[in-house]
Amino acid sequence: MRGPEKLLECEDRWVTRMGKWFSGERVVYRGQDLHVDLADLDWMALYLYGITGRRFDEKQLKILNAIWTNTSYPEPRIWNNRVAALAGTARSTGTLGLAAAVAVSEASIYGHRPSTRAVDFFWRAQKMLDEGQALSGIVAREMERFRGIYGYGRPITREDERIPHMVRLARELGFDQGRCARLAFEVEALLLAERWRLHMNIAALDAALAADLGLTPREHHLFMTPCFMAGMPPCFRDANEQAEGAFFPLSCGRIAYEGAARRAWG
Repeated sequence: MRGPEKLLECEDRWVTRMGKWFSGERVVYRGQDLHVDLADLDWMALYLYGITGRRFDEKQLKILNAIWTNTSYPEPRIWNNRVAALAGTARSTGTLGLAAAVAVSEASIYGHRPSTRAVDFFWRAQKMLDEGQALSGIVAREMERFRGIYGYGRPITREDERIPHMVRLARELGFDQGRCARLAFEVEALLLAERWRLHMNIAALDAALAADLGLTPREHHLFMTPCFMAGMPPCFRDANEQAEGAFFPLSCGRIAYEGAARRAWG
């Protein structure tokens, strides 16, 4: 935008196809009446409809719901849950604590950004395969360019305890033979066979299943935003119901201070 024309055009009006509230009458949600046309949708189905404009069937919703539930750990040491627990121990509100915890879920090493980049990789890999490129070459170039492929490797343990459960459900629902689902395991096999020795983590499998359902990287990013949230309230409540400030306190003596020495003030 080089001039004020677009700003002036939008000063008192906003043109959108997403929705509108007609006060006292109805609510339009992506062209549908929220309380009539979409009344049969559960919350996740509505959330996905808002992101994609698509209705997902029962099996699709079940596998997508499992992506959320399988990643909701009530473990207060995990980086984003720790924020929720710190809010609880500081006697903040649940809303502020959960909002902050969701915000820090937007991490660069793990969290929403890697899962989004994993979807991007599968979309790009499919295109390169369709162009006739070999998967081994695709993997090698990704490793050379980015020094890793998002969704492969895990900092604490090599095995990801969530994968067998997702694989079993995907098989039960008929999603295990999707192109990206199969591709996810083929990439892992190449990474393990070569010098990289990287196991797949849940981000790759979740991204592959989402890509097979047609979710773009941007849509997947929005879909994954609440995926850790169910593990956060237990951490908040636990810290909030115990002694104030007692969540992992750190004594001054444990601080490795390397600044100026103690000084006398005259």
